[in-house]
Amino acid sequence: MIQIPLQAVPAQTLVINLNNQNVQIAVYQKPEGLFVDINSNGTDIVTAVLALNGVPLVCREYMGFQGNIMFVDTQGTSDPTYAGLNTRYELIYYV
Repeated sequence: MIQIPLQAVPAQTLVINLNNQNVQIAVYQKPEGLFVDINSNGTDIVTAVLALNGVPLVCREYMGFQGNIMFVDTQGTSDPTYAGLNTRYELIYYV
């Protein structure tokens, strides 16, 4: 497992290499919750997925993405919000 570093801001995009995949992750807060876009090697893997505690974000194996990404609440079972990113809510990559 790898913890993906995030900042406690309402919107951000980061680029990271995960298992030899060039991955761009956008995380943004809306009134309905925290949303995520994931692009790997130039291919959109998921767009506008609602981030829920402990629920994998990548739901389509046929897209060729190796592994998965999910948010984990380190202090309970709440769904993530931007204010707790990288402290209470960790974004984890796992294979």
